[in-house]
Amino acid sequence: MSAVDLLDFSPEVAEALSAKKPIVALESTIITHGMAYPRNVETARSVEEAAREMGAVPATIAVIDGRFRVGLNGQEIERLGELTGGVVKASRRDLALVAARKGSAGTTVAATMFIASLAGLEVFATGGIGGVHRGAEETFDISADLVELARTRVAVVCAGAKSILDIAKTLEFLETQGVAIVGYRCDEFPAFYARSSGFKLEHRCDGLHDLARMIRLQRDIGPGGLLIANPIPENHALEQAAIEERIAEAVADAKAQGVGKKEATPFLLERVVELTEGKSLEANIALIRNNAMLAAQAAAELARL
Repeated sequence: MSAVDLLDFSPEVAEALSAKKPIVALESTIITHGMAYPRNVETARSVEEAAREMGAVPATIAVIDGRFRVGLNGQEIERLGELTGGVVKASRRDLALVAARKGSAGTTVAATMFIASLAGLEVFATGGIGGVHRGAEETFDISADLVELARTRVAVVCAGAKSILDIAKTLEFLETQGVAIVGYRCDEFPAFYARSSGFKLEHRCDGLHDLARMIRLQRDIGPGGLLIANPIPENHALEQAAIEERIAEAVADAKAQGVGKKEATPFLLERVVELTEGKSLEANIALIRNNAMLAAQAAAELARL
């Protein structure tokens, strides 16, 4: 059996593929590990609607009963949402093991990219990519997302790397891996909750036609995908110094409690929500919707090329 044999498409996505309509891949760890129920389900539906508003078909990806689902219906999103924290968080390394036991899982950026590529999808929208964790010089804690970006030809729209990470080291690792990065209407790599991290980008794009050509050429020549940095909307952005203080507190709490590597990101994001009195959660939702809208516009432009 090949990985392609495990693919199941929703009727909507199957029809869109056949008709060559614009499609945007979306991850499912936002449902299973990103937020508590029912906010996770509400957000997933809102992000799908944002893609539709921009003329694209949303394809939320997850593992359901051992099958790689490309496009979830309302019941499946609700089912995953109710299992918050009680279902596997699957990176690419976990897919075969979960599928072998006919299990279900939310897919990370790395796993979603892999399945999207199998399905022939060109564009994927997420909130923020994983990256090099703070203190990685001792722990070697580096997200598989970065390696996947270097080998899988899918364009990823994000608001930078999650602010809880070491952005400088993340960018260095991406450079070493040969990952192409372009800022969409920005000159600096965004910092998730904040519009800028202080790290300048070498490439900038200001129009959808230009962006679509970059995506298509990167897909043609590879070796990996194109990382599209799309800053959080100004009216939802948080002040960089203030959010950095809250993140430092969250990191200290995680260390004190001995939080494990795989649980680190969900723990830190949840702790930052508490420390910001919910402001970071609202920012998170806004940036994910914003990324889905740009990804949908890019997918529509790709369909016209």
